[in-house]
Amino acid sequence: MAVQNEFEKKRSRTLRWGYLFAGFAFILFVVFLGRILFLQNTNVQEIKDDYINKNYREATLNAARGNLYASDGSILATTVMRYDVYLDFKVIKDTVYNNNIGALTDSLSKMFGKPRSYFRDRLDQQKKAKNQYYSLVKGLDFDQYDRIRNFPIFKKGKNKGGFIIDRNFKRELATTQIGAGTIGMDNGITKSGLEGAFSKYLTGTNGTRLEQRVNSSQWKPIDYWKVKEPIDGQDVYTTIDLRIQDIAHSALEKQLIKFDADHGCVLVMEVETGKVKAMVNLRRTEPGIYVDAYNYALKDATEPGSTFKTVSLLAAMDDGFIDEETKVDVGNGIWTYAKQKITDGHGGGIYEISDVLAKSSNVGSAKLITKFYADKPKVFLDHLRRWKMFDKMDIEIPGITKPYIVTPQDKRWNAATLASLAYGYSSRFNLLQMTTFYNGIANKGKMLKPLFIEKIMKDGKVLYEAKPQVMVGKMASTKAIELMTSSLTKAVEKGTAKSIFTPNLKMAGKTGTARFEYWKAGPPKYQASFAGFYPSDHPKYTCIVMVNQPDNSKGFYGATVSAPVFKEIAGKTFLKTPQNVEQEMLVDKKVDLSKMIEPNATLAINENQMPNVVGMIGKNIIPQLENAGYRVDFKGVGRIKEQFPLEGTIINKNQKIYLQLQ
Repeated sequence: MAVQNEFEKKRSRTLRWGYLFAGFAFILFVVFLGRILFLQNTNVQEIKDDYINKNYREATLNAARGNLYASDGSILATTVMRYDVYLDFKVIKDTVYNNNIGALTDSLSKMFGKPRSYFRDRLDQQKKAKNQYYSLVKGLDFDQYDRIRNFPIFKKGKNKGGFIIDRNFKRELATTQIGAGTIGMDNGITKSGLEGAFSKYLTGTNGTRLEQRVNSSQWKPIDYWKVKEPIDGQDVYTTIDLRIQDIAHSALEKQLIKFDADHGCVLVMEVETGKVKAMVNLRRTEPGIYVDAYNYALKDATEPGSTFKTVSLLAAMDDGFIDEETKVDVGNGIWTYAKQKITDGHGGGIYEISDVLAKSSNVGSAKLITKFYADKPKVFLDHLRRWKMFDKMDIEIPGITKPYIVTPQDKRWNAATLASLAYGYSSRFNLLQMTTFYNGIANKGKMLKPLFIEKIMKDGKVLYEAKPQVMVGKMASTKAIELMTSSLTKAVEKGTAKSIFTPNLKMAGKTGTARFEYWKAGPPKYQASFAGFYPSDHPKYTCIVMVNQPDNSKGFYGATVSAPVFKEIAGKTFLKTPQNVEQEMLVDKKVDLSKMIEPNATLAINENQMPNVVGMIGKNIIPQLENAGYRVDFKGVGRIKEQFPLEGTIINKNQKIYLQLQ
């Protein structure tokens, strides 16, 4: 009985402990289950913020911008890789460090030109502190990076040598032929120039990578986990022709220096396509020094002056009010209309319509336009609307100004306004707008949109190729276009621009001399311009030249200041066409290029004058030119058949020399 009672007691204790254990296990299960349910219903982002984001972060891997090219494939702007070197001393074993630190500091000393002790003190200090992300050097190019990664310790790589590389991109201009103002920029805040215009194509897609916290201020990249590689941008080929750009830049700069002008610009457009082949903007920074830093051709709208007479008179020609038989009496060159005195700077008498343009008569233009449109100015202004003269130009380049024309709805309109419009006042336009109009005349009345892009490429494939875009299918009647072309040709042959006439190349164009800020006291300020196209019988290029604020004592008329730039550009760019242009058209003095020079002669470059190299063997001459500091672009092999610039031309080290070998 006693044994049975003892058994019952033991059994009861065992059951009690079993129940306690089961109850405890059940409680643990409930807590565990509750924790699972809690985690499932808790904001995952809060956990990530509390734990993961304290030690890890997602960093951006910037994509490389695509290259910006000239039309011939020359690089204008490119993205270059720069390398920053960091060291993780925690992974470098003490034996590796102690056995190689002397050789490493010796290599660093030779590479960076600092004492060995300079590097030894810093590296020892960082090793002792076990710094996991010590910045050793930044901004290395590839050759420097390729050299340093093979130094002692570093050549063991990231996991054993602690060698960490962070790659960055830097945008650099690859040519001095086009300045920063024309190429422009896109820094994420400001967009300008060609870079800003085509940023949506040039910009790639950024990638991401994970970074681990090293300390309160440093993060170390983890390259093996969750890396999303960036996709580089597309390559953009612009319409800019570096040869024409070079010619325009040189011609404009020379004239700006000669007349000590404040600034100037040149636009050259291909007639049949509307492609802008050159865009030069130069501003004086100090006497005799001009830089391309601001795009005057697009961003400034000014009163065009007499170059606008082409616009106003074409309207009357198209309406049939003016033909080749039209004559106008300009009297003595002074006329008062609606209490406004209008004057010509020369002569008087009865002018034919071609004389009004050729002699740039303000009186003649004002008399004709007011005669036909004074009662209905809307008819005149409707021509300007149809020619898009009221519209802001739809181009890719940011910052282009909107034109302004005084209309009857404007408070500034009065009885004399129409007369002012006739000869280029009471209105403001940028030079691209005026170039586009003149190009339309050169293109037989078909006005094309200015194009700055040739094509877009990616990995060798053409993704987009630009085609001419028509803005106005027929600006005016064929008769009106032909009459205007004939009148502009006469302006060069016998009119205000006769100083640039040459029998070797038919040119058509109009001079312009506009006074601005004429309401202010002090010496008058002028803007000299010339707009036209060449050759006038079969136009290839349209060109406009503007020179702002030349020294009045040296000259300020468009014929004197701007037209010579046009002539030089026309002659030198037209060498590429089938026409034969005599050499005297291109340089100040006639050079006989037919005389052959001894093929192996040594060059003598005196006072930065281009020597005659025609007939010489290219492989002997090209190194001599390059050793003298000049950039040479050549095609072909053998003897030099053609050269540009020509003999006697003043050249500087930034100019490129073009040679054709055969």
